[in-house]
Amino acid sequence: MVHWSAPVLTVGVDEAAVESALVGGLLACPVPGCGGRLRPWGWARERVVRGLVEKLHPRRSLCAGCRSTHVLLPASVLLRRGDAVVVIGAGLLVAAGGVGHRKVAEELGRPESTVRGWMRRVGEVADRVLAVLGVAAAGFGTEFVPPAPVAGRVGQVVEMLGALGRAVGRRLGGSRSPWRLASAVTNGCLLAPGGPDPVVGVGYPINTNSLLAAGV
Repeated sequence: MVHWSAPVLTVGVDEAAVESALVGGLLACPVPGCGGRLRPWGWARERVVRGLVEKLHPRRSLCAGCRSTHVLLPASVLLRRGDAVVVIGAGLLVAAGGVGHRKVAEELGRPESTVRGWMRRVGEVADRVLAVLGVAAAGFGTEFVPPAPVAGRVGQVVEMLGALGRAVGRRLGGSRSPWRLASAVTNGCLLAPGGPDPVVGVGYPINTNSLLAAGV
C-alpha cells in the first residue's frame, strides 16, 4: 500500500492544469468551514504505482487561511493503494460479473490477497460509496439515468459508476473514465477504511468541477 503523511485532496490528471489552478489560487481548502485557498508547498515523496507509466510525484499544498497542508493526489490513484485506479477498476468490473478473486488476480497479474482485499473493502463500504455517488448523480438532473438493479454490492457500485460516467459524458461530451470519476467524487477514498464521508466526500464543488475539466 502507498501511505501519505498529510491529508490528501484529489485533483485532475492534467498536471499542467492542476499546477495552474494551484498557482492561481483556484483550489479551495477542503477543511470544512475554512474557505481558504491552496498554494504550492513543495512535493511529496516520489512513489511507484502499478499501472501508471511514470512514477507518482504528488504536489503538496498549503492553505493560506488555516495553514493546513494537503497532498494533491491525482484521480488516477486511490488513497493508500499501490495500483492505479483503472487497474483496480478492471478487477472490480470482472468481479461484478460473478468471477472469484483468484481468477481476477490471475487475469490482472496481481496477488490473490490484494484482489480479495479490494472486493472485501467494496462490500464493507458500498453503502457510503453509493451515497456519495448518488449525491454526485443528483447534480446532473435528467442527464443521469439510474442503472438497472443488480445483485451484489460490487455490481451495484460498478453499475452506478457506469451510469454516472455516462451522465458526465452527456454534459461535457466525450467519454470519461468511471474509475477516475470514482476517485474524484470520493476524494480518493473509494477503498479507504470506512469508505468516503457521505457528506464531506462530495463537499468540494469547485475542485470537483476542476477535476472534470482537467481530463478525469
